Amino acid sequence: MSDLDKLTSALSILPLTPTALLEAFGLSNLPTAQRYGIFLGILTFTLTVTAVLTLLTLGGSWKRIEIQEKSGEVTTAPDSVVQRKKRALILERLLENRDWMMKRYADYNHNTDPFTPLTGLLMTFAPKNAKESNPTYTQNYTKAYRRCQDKPGGEILGGLPEARFESYARAYAGCGDRTSLHYRWSYARMYESLCGKSHESEDRYGKLWNERGSDIIGAKVRLEVLEKRHGKEFYEITNGMAYGADKKYDPEEVWGFLEYGPFASEKALIESELFQWNSDEAGFAIVDMITDRLVGVVHLTNDDPKNLNVQLNLPIVKPSSDGTTEVMEACFLLLDRLFAYGYRRVQIAIDTQDVRAKRLPRSLGFTQEGQIPKHRIIKDSNGDSIIY
Repeated sequence: MSDLDKLTSALSILPLTPTALLEAFGLSNLPTAQRYGIFLGILTFTLTVTAVLTLLTLGGSWKRIEIQEKSGEVTTAPDSVVQRKKRALILERLLENRDWMMKRYADYNHNTDPFTPLTGLLMTFAPKNAKESNPTYTQNYTKAYRRCQDKPGGEILGGLPEARFESYARAYAGCGDRTSLHYRWSYARMYESLCGKSHESEDRYGKLWNERGSDIIGAKVRLEVLEKRHGKEFYEITNGMAYGADKKYDPEEVWGFLEYGPFASEKALIESELFQWNSDEAGFAIVDMITDRLVGVVHLTNDDPKNLNVQLNLPIVKPSSDGTTEVMEACFLLLDRLFAYGYRRVQIAIDTQDVRAKRLPRSLGFTQEGQIPKHRIIKDSNGDSIIY
């Protein structure tokens, strides 16, 4: 008898019909619904095992097991040190900027330096004369001037053939040589387009450059280093009283989720920590480009140049300015320059109950990372924070 005949004879004694199988396992008296359930369960198990075996085969798992068996290689969990060494390295430009910024902190003297390291870093460099200039600024200015000559961003103003080239060059060189090249190009082109709209705009921006060349310029707002001279107007727009076209409102709408405020007077506001910064902080006034009116203030805190990260605090503005394009642009101008210097992470912390404040991080493209319970004590009460 052949092997095939032997196999056929052996299988012939097995019950191959559903009824016979049920009788063999003593399940013939079960209700029909339960019978179907048993068969479907067997079918599901069979299909699952088949799918797993198929994936293992197609994925090459059996082949890898065979190779490891032949080579004698022992498969273990990844070693943490080995995995750490496989991490991608930071760009050299970022590491160089990090060392340079850390040196700025080491050289900082709170008693003699007029600005904190972070404030000085973000300010536009604008020498008023040749004595204040430096070879790097002159070199960048000349290179940008020639670049704009070769490819201006618009029509040349009548009677002012060099105005467009000069505006592009001073904006490009004012960004410094530590910012990324693409940022300098984009900022200079934006500034050139604003100056070159008309003779009036060229005259206005030219005067502004001579008076306040260190400001960060945008289309709708500019960022000025926050000073005590801003205190009077800032108090007027945030004390809840009617101001200009704005009606009276509850000042807690501005100060309710902040550690300080509302303030009883302009003096109390100026003497508060809003105008007293630590070495790792910076403050800027948001000024409307058309009206020259103060929109609000914005602060940066917890600057950590060693790890290239910093925290952006939400702008403090009157309720009617909350969420406007002016506030959005002010944040963008800061973020753009921070990233140009190599900062890798900018964080925003918002109180979980501050519903209105949650809109801004989302509009700016921030990602919600989590929630920290009991993060702060705000006005003698608990404050949980959402981290973006």
